[in-house]
Amino acid sequence: MPSYPSKVNEKSKFRPTSIRLMDQVREVLRYHHYGRKTELAYVRWIKGYIYFHHKQHPKDMGKHEIEAYLSDLAVNQNVAVSTQNQAFNALLFLYKQVLDLPFTDDISAIRSKKRVRLPVVLSVKEVGLIFDSLRGDHLLMARIMYGGGLRLMELLRLRVQDIDFANGYLSIRTGKGDKDRTTLLPVSVRDELRQHLLKVRGMFETDLCEGHANVWLPGALAKKYPSAPKSWEWQYVFPSKSLSKDPQSGEIRRHHVNESGLQKAIRSARSKADINKRVTTHTLRHSFATHLLESGTNIRVVQKLLGHADVKTTEIYTHVLQQNLGAVVSPLDSLQSPGG
Repeated sequence: MPSYPSKVNEKSKFRPTSIRLMDQVREVLRYHHYGRKTELAYVRWIKGYIYFHHKQHPKDMGKHEIEAYLSDLAVNQNVAVSTQNQAFNALLFLYKQVLDLPFTDDISAIRSKKRVRLPVVLSVKEVGLIFDSLRGDHLLMARIMYGGGLRLMELLRLRVQDIDFANGYLSIRTGKGDKDRTTLLPVSVRDELRQHLLKVRGMFETDLCEGHANVWLPGALAKKYPSAPKSWEWQYVFPSKSLSKDPQSGEIRRHHVNESGLQKAIRSARSKADINKRVTTHTLRHSFATHLLESGTNIRVVQKLLGHADVKTTEIYTHVLQQNLGAVVSPLDSLQSPGG
């Protein structure tokens, strides 16, 4: 028995049903509590798959069409391994969770080539120059990212209860791979962070008085703790200055700040500091890991702080360590000068 139904109608144009199918995809994604960004990505890949095969309905396609689409991503679009894997997972979700059709395990698409790319790392001095060019909340956010090796969204999704001032660490909830971990809360930011939380508390108290105190929680938690969205400990550490309408539930909430604000501030700071490297928010995380290894921190400790499942992922930073190059003489400099 084939893993997929055979093509029933080669001329299926997937017109009026396309909207209904994508609505169904979104509904099932939300039922399983997938994140907003995952929903957008899965919808994009599923639409790409459908349009690649001239708008045929997925139920009329199978293993051959999936392999052709994934192979095209690798060969013609030159996507990264992780990108191709995400497209595969989107189609897996479509067939198993939405269409309730069997999905074979022997997909033999051409695989993307895994490229080893060294991360861009700032020197300690360059990190200082970046910080000198930042102000206000953006400076505090950047210092916390560098001080604890956080990803951008991990920083923005921090809740008040995730900060442990007494023990000096941050709890990262549902990080990459849906994993929890703890990382460092630098001593040098604690007083500033306390002052920041006083301002956030004032904003929260105002929302509470005006009946707008409401923060997003994952579906299961929202049902289990119905009063939690109005509790101080569940509020975001870096909330938006304005209320917004939740695109899924329609509720009015105060979400965390938009990621673009810090991203733009970092780019501007790089320019002001005249640093000729491609610097992003993630560069602070790369620099955190590299500087810890340079200071002699055990790589297993760095792995744990970063939340890497495999130490091989952490080992990439050993390739960009500042080695003791001052004592190394280039072979060019060893040559006698002409006429010498």
